[in-house]
Amino acid sequence: MADSGERAGERVGGVEALLFDVFGTVVDWRGSIARLGADFAAGRDLGTVDWTAFADAWRARYQPAMAAVREGRRPFAKLDVLHRENLDAILPDFGLEALDEAARAELNLFWHRLDPWPDSVPGMTRLKRRFIVAAQSNGNVSLMVEMARHGGLPWDAILGAEVVGYYKPRPEAYLEACARLDRPPGRCVMVAAHNDDLAAAAACGLKTAFVRRPKEKAPGQDADLAPSGDWDLVAEDLEDLAAQLGC
Repeated sequence: MADSGERAGERVGGVEALLFDVFGTVVDWRGSIARLGADFAAGRDLGTVDWTAFADAWRARYQPAMAAVREGRRPFAKLDVLHRENLDAILPDFGLEALDEAARAELNLFWHRLDPWPDSVPGMTRLKRRFIVAAQSNGNVSLMVEMARHGGLPWDAILGAEVVGYYKPRPEAYLEACARLDRPPGRCVMVAAHNDDLAAAAACGLKTAFVRRPKEKAPGQDADLAPSGDWDLVAEDLEDLAAQLGC
């Protein structure tokens, strides 16, 4: 169960900044990619494409692509580059290998236009009254800026992989983000719908807040449907998180 406001205050006393995972926590990548794919297909002779399956296949290559950077098997490359490589790899699986460069570039920009969950903007707006709210994402800066403009996300700062040069869950990703805000880790909360993200942040000394996002998952997936650690806060959504933090 989510902590009461009093208990939340005890566990995160002194916090000044909230660092947010974005894909899945703040925005609905799965539903958005499926919607944008259907819009893209309108007026094009692409045959029958399961755009939800397309979204899942694209996302399935996300972590392996970043692992090559995290493990030093390739130099740092921003997420737009990794997304494009992953896109080119899956197009034949959906009968889309004939798409030209312009169409592929358009598809790759889908990640810049992901829709927020309904509670994200109002919840973040409330939280911003009391705390710094910063994107701590693996997304590159242009992606995060355009996504924020698309969805009205009220960031105070955009941090993350391209800013600090490391992909989560490398410790440097969290520690350097805190340093950019001139706050020690203990005065920052990592907000995420993914337990591994929170575990890595906690190991670096950050406070943690788990946000439930069951609709992020494909049918049959059960990872991250519930908190798996003793996180400082557990919230049903960002409005609930704001209420717990007295905002």
